[in-house]
Amino acid sequence: MQQASTKNSQYLYQLTIIGVMFFIFGFVTWLNGTLIPFLKLACELDTLQALFVTFAFYISYFFLALPSSKILEKTGFKNGMAWGLLVMALGCLIFIPAANARSFPLFLTGLFVQGMGLALLQTANNPYISIIGPIESAAQRISIMGICNKVAGILSPLILSSIVLKNASAIETEITNATDAAVRSQLLDELAGRVVMPYMVMAAVLAVLALMIRRSSLPEIDTSAESVEEGNTPLSAGRTHVWQFPHLVLGALAIFVYVGAEVMAGDVIGVYGKSLGFSLDQTKYFTTFTLGAMLLGYILSIFLIPKYIAQQNFLKYSAVLGLVLTVLTYFTTGSTAVSCIALLGLANAVMWPAIFPLAINGLGRFTQVGSAWLIMGIAGGALIPQAYGLLERSMGYQSAFLLLMAPCYLYILYYAVAGYRPR
Repeated sequence: MQQASTKNSQYLYQLTIIGVMFFIFGFVTWLNGTLIPFLKLACELDTLQALFVTFAFYISYFFLALPSSKILEKTGFKNGMAWGLLVMALGCLIFIPAANARSFPLFLTGLFVQGMGLALLQTANNPYISIIGPIESAAQRISIMGICNKVAGILSPLILSSIVLKNASAIETEITNATDAAVRSQLLDELAGRVVMPYMVMAAVLAVLALMIRRSSLPEIDTSAESVEEGNTPLSAGRTHVWQFPHLVLGALAIFVYVGAEVMAGDVIGVYGKSLGFSLDQTKYFTTFTLGAMLLGYILSIFLIPKYIAQQNFLKYSAVLGLVLTVLTYFTTGSTAVSCIALLGLANAVMWPAIFPLAINGLGRFTQVGSAWLIMGIAGGALIPQAYGLLERSMGYQSAFLLLMAPCYLYILYYAVAGYRPR
C-alpha cells in the first residue's frame, strides 16, 4: 500500500515538473501573435515580412530536432531540459540589442534561438509525458499538459500586448501622420524599446527555472522498451531506421500540417482580422480567443479520452470540425469569420495530444529519434503562414485561407482513420 502511494506521489511529481515546462512552451510560443502586429508597426513591415516572425521561430525546430535527440542521448532528459531553458533565455536577451537598433533581422535571430531551446525541450518532454503512463491514456496526459500550455498562451499575449501595444491605434495614427523623419524615427524607437523589459524578465525567469530543473530529482526514463507487439514480436524488432515505421512518417506530416493550421488560427488571426477592417486595438486580443477555444478542447479531451472515446476517434472528429469551420470562414465576414477562426482552436486542441503518442507507438529504442522527427514537423508553423502571405497577395485573404487550411484538415482526417495504424 505504501509502495503504491509512493509510486503515485512520484507520478504526480513528474507530471508537475513537465506541466511547468509546458507552461513555459505556451508562454513563449504564443507571444508571436502579439509580436507580429508589434514588429509590423515598429519595423515598418508588410504582412509577408511580418510573418517571418513565425518562420524564424518554427523553422528552428526543423534544424534542431535531430541534433536535440543526440544531445539528449548524452545529457539525459533532465539536463537536456535545463539546457533548453538556458538557450531560450539567450534568445530573450537578443531582443535587447534588437530593440535598441530596431533591427528586424536581429529580432528574427532572437526568435530562432528561442526556437532552438524549445526544440530541445519539446524533444525531451513530449516522449517523456507519453511514456510515463499507459499509451492508451497518453492523449489524456498530453491534454493536461496542453491546459498548462494554453493557460500560459492565453496570459502571454494579454500581458505582452498590454505593454507593447498599449494605445496601439493612436500610436499607429501618430506614426502615419508624422511628416518629420526625425520625429517618426523617435516614435518608432520608443515603440521598439517597449519589449526590452518584458524579455529581460523572461530571460531571468528561464535561467532560474533551468537551475531548478538541474537540481530537481526528476527521474530518467527508459525509452528502449519494446512496448507494442504483433503476436509475440516487438514492433521495432528487425528494423534499423525510423523510416521503416510508416505510422511515424505519416505522423510527422500530420504534425506539419496541424502546427501550420494551429499557427494560422492563433497567430495569423490578427492579420486576418485586420484585413476584415478590425482595428489594432481589437485584433491584439484575437489570439487569446483562439487559445480559449483550445483550452476548452483540452478540458473535453481529459474527460472523454480514453473512457468514452478513443484518441484516434477524437482526432477524426476534430479534423471534420476543422474542415467545417474553415469552409464557414470562407463564406462569412466580420465577427462571424473571426469567430470561426477562433473556434478552430477547439478543433486543433486534441491534435497534438493524439498524433504524437499514436506516431511514436511501438518505436522502442527509436523513440528519441522518432520524437525528433515529429518535432521537425513543427516547421509547418514556419512554412504554411508564409505560403498564406504569398497567396494572400494574389488571391485575397479568404481564398488563401481556404486553399491552405482545407487540405491540412483533410490529411489529418486520413491519419486519424488509417494512417496512425502501426504496420
